[in-house]
Amino acid sequence: MFTQLYHTILYQPIFNLLVWFYNIIPLHDIGIAIILITIVIKIVLYPFSVKSIKAQKALQELQPKMEEIRQKFKDNPQEMTKATMALYKQEKISPFSSCLPLIIQLPFFVAVYSVFRKGLTNNQNLDILYSFVQNPGQINTWFIGLIDLAKANIILAVLAGLAQYWVSKMLITKKQPAVATAKDEDMAAKMNKQMLYFMPLMTIFIGFSLPAGLTLYWFVSTLLTGIQQLYLFKKKVTLEIIDKK
Repeated sequence: MFTQLYHTILYQPIFNLLVWFYNIIPLHDIGIAIILITIVIKIVLYPFSVKSIKAQKALQELQPKMEEIRQKFKDNPQEMTKATMALYKQEKISPFSSCLPLIIQLPFFVAVYSVFRKGLTNNQNLDILYSFVQNPGQINTWFIGLIDLAKANIILAVLAGLAQYWVSKMLITKKQPAVATAKDEDMAAKMNKQMLYFMPLMTIFIGFSLPAGLTLYWFVSTLLTGIQQLYLFKKKVTLEIIDKK
């Protein structure tokens, strides 16, 4: 039952939208169709993306205060937990607020993965097209005549990794002035730096084994997330300047 529900609500609509874009695009370029469907999915998930970005940034900015609490109550875990919860309440932040939006977006990613892995290479999937979506007979998997999106592509994998680095770099808060917890902050900074490089490298590694259609989706989606972050962070700075004035 769950599989059928997933197929009806996510897989089939995404596949039909992809084929519809493919039909209306001049020269029937599946790569452009993928870019368009990425934009549509990003618009649908925009409210969740905004919440996730704001939550991740807020948690990053809270790290210096968190380190102070850890240092102050390092010998009393119970008090450390109470102080941490009090800080979250004071700042109106939930420690799970950045995870929930990502969990909501996960089924969409799985559906897109299935569409690009099966739908681009298996013409039998064209049988699930809606009556108003024209059957193209066969989908040409080449993007601008240069990249076969049904196979893995190193260039797109590297581009996706670079986009991931850019997005992660924006979320990292500048190092705070040295305080009594400098040693702990240095440790946290090192861990953040490791994650900054680890995630892009993982993106590239995984991208090597995925169909290029999915890697293109990943790259464009991450790029759009970066643009969202730029807009939100710029807006926040503007509002803070107005408040000070």
